[in-house]
Amino acid sequence: MATETSPLITAAALDVALGAESLWSGAGRRRSAWRVLDVRWKLGGPPGREEFERGHIPGAVYVDLDTELAGHGEPTDGRHPLPSQDAFQEAARRWGLGDGDSVVVYDDASGTSAARAWWLLRHAGVRDVRVLDGGIAAWRDAGMPLEKGPGATPIPGSIHVQFGALPTLDGDAAAALAAAADAVLLDARAGERFRGEVEPVDPRPGHIPGAVSAPTTDNVDADGRMLPADALAERFRGLGIDADTPVGVYCGSGVTAAHEALAMVIGGLPLPALYAGSYSAWSNDPERPVVTGA
Repeated sequence: MATETSPLITAAALDVALGAESLWSGAGRRRSAWRVLDVRWKLGGPPGREEFERGHIPGAVYVDLDTELAGHGEPTDGRHPLPSQDAFQEAARRWGLGDGDSVVVYDDASGTSAARAWWLLRHAGVRDVRVLDGGIAAWRDAGMPLEKGPGATPIPGSIHVQFGALPTLDGDAAAALAAAADAVLLDARAGERFRGEVEPVDPRPGHIPGAVSAPTTDNVDADGRMLPADALAERFRGLGIDADTPVGVYCGSGVTAAHEALAMVIGGLPLPALYAGSYSAWSNDPERPVVTGA
């Protein structure tokens, strides 16, 4: 992983990359090789477009997580199953992406929703994808300008995507990983949800048997920025993970699990396999056992 491009970018570095001009002219012409995607989203809504129109990074394109970064299926598929490859390619072209583009994604939630876009783009074969560390708050704090309104409509891109670049798990593979003595299945949800003390969305409280609690909120500091690489490496060592450990990650619906994967990469570890259906899929299947407690 040391030879890979860092998955993070600072507000100052993004400002330099974009240059003095905005990404899109009024006529929709490209002015930068960078594409910036605004992935603001909250569980249960409302959609983040209103926040986007109140102020976004100049030239950014709004991405709707529920409709563009997720598919739709049965409850046993989870709340945010992966979109089809064709649907994702259509969305990415609508955002103006082309083959070889560098992409920056950001949100207002410590990177937890932006990481979903980061993971999906990487899974689709896009090599250079960065998460803005600290999100739009970091951009504001650095004194950078914001643009109001719906933003210019980008010229449709011609990107070609191919899913399969990153490892994934289904329910059976997640169960097997959790049961293996030499592997770790991380649960990125809040500790109280893992223990089954509360369950605000899914039908059965608890967690996948054998999983290890690793709330993704512990990957960031008080300002919502990712912890330093050495601190993240130490955190995952404490969870029994090193570079040779087979690791899977899940959360409620596969969104914050991508943030856990991002943290592992920053910590110098290989990308874990992601269980896209996550606990929302697992708990909707009565044949799948759940356990409570630590």
